[in-house]
Amino acid sequence: MGDDWSAGISMKKQVIVIGAGIIGASIAYQLARFGATVTIIDAGGPAGQASGASFGWINASFYVNPEHFALRLAGIKAHARLARCLNIAERRKNGALCWEAKGEALDHQATALRGLGYVVEEIDAAAFATLEPNIATPPERCLSFPIERAVDPATLTAELLQAASALGARFVGGVFAGGLATRGGQVCGVETELGIFSADQVVVAAGTGTSSLLSPFGLTLKMLPRPGLLMRTRPVAPVVNHILAAPGQELRQLKDGRILAPTSASHQSDTSEVVMERPDLLAEVALTRLRALLPSVDIEWESVTLAMRPVPEDGLPVIGACGPNGTYVATMHSGVTLAAIVGELVAEELRGKDSLGSREAAMLAPFRPARFS
Repeated sequence: MGDDWSAGISMKKQVIVIGAGIIGASIAYQLARFGATVTIIDAGGPAGQASGASFGWINASFYVNPEHFALRLAGIKAHARLARCLNIAERRKNGALCWEAKGEALDHQATALRGLGYVVEEIDAAAFATLEPNIATPPERCLSFPIERAVDPATLTAELLQAASALGARFVGGVFAGGLATRGGQVCGVETELGIFSADQVVVAAGTGTSSLLSPFGLTLKMLPRPGLLMRTRPVAPVVNHILAAPGQELRQLKDGRILAPTSASHQSDTSEVVMERPDLLAEVALTRLRALLPSVDIEWESVTLAMRPVPEDGLPVIGACGPNGTYVATMHSGVTLAAIVGELVAEELRGKDSLGSREAAMLAPFRPARFS
């Protein structure tokens, strides 16, 4: 979508969004911009599950296939539009430095990304040392992705919900959505133990809770068990200038001085299904890796958080109408990278039949839920 994307035609619909993570918040905000009457329902609070325990890396350098890459690249551009819409400063744009791969594997990664039109720069040890002087051993070869950036997902979720609220949206927290209410093949609301919340349209953005809501209607959406542990250190002076993907450890430094680091090696491609040790012990292991990368820095870990990442069984987003008429699903990993573009596309599609342009429809086509029906 172009930079001049705006609210346009209003839609007078009662819409419930199930899930107050970053995906649900983005969709709710964009729907409210279109004039929909929006209620967000969540069993906890905003960004209370995966969104609040995310590394926050907005990137397209990790992808499943070319279509997935294209959606992620659109996601990076959409985040810039979203920052303008919300009148907030665009997130840190220092880019990412990646040297997880070596030799031919690094060549293949660079060639594949350049073939897709991605901006990839290769730097040597001297250039790396200039960019990141506190890393102990500069890699001989490193890939730089200058358009990548990071965001605090909990903060952005709160900003989205606040903006949606200013447009009339309402948030109901601490209420578990137990199912979808239907009448004559049409969704008519959301069932909770406190009663039915009526709606013309329901958007299921419930992350790992999506499957149980949609399985009664024939969508056999299996979510892969993908636990993620994220560690924060105590604040230190500025020592890391980029998002870093080193062999066996990803890290970035927050504005408050804390270093954020997944406890798993190669977090972006981690396929572990269970956490085998206590989180504090895994944090100690990650801390050892951080100290090896930053030996001149006195680092201590402060907190570690466990969350289940919402990863559909084929690793790809699930976005589109499904189940009873008026039901729409949006669940995926990485929600941070894709939140801004998914909010735009879903709201546009829900305006009415054929409201998406051909380019946007083609962008969503590979990710429709019908592949699981």
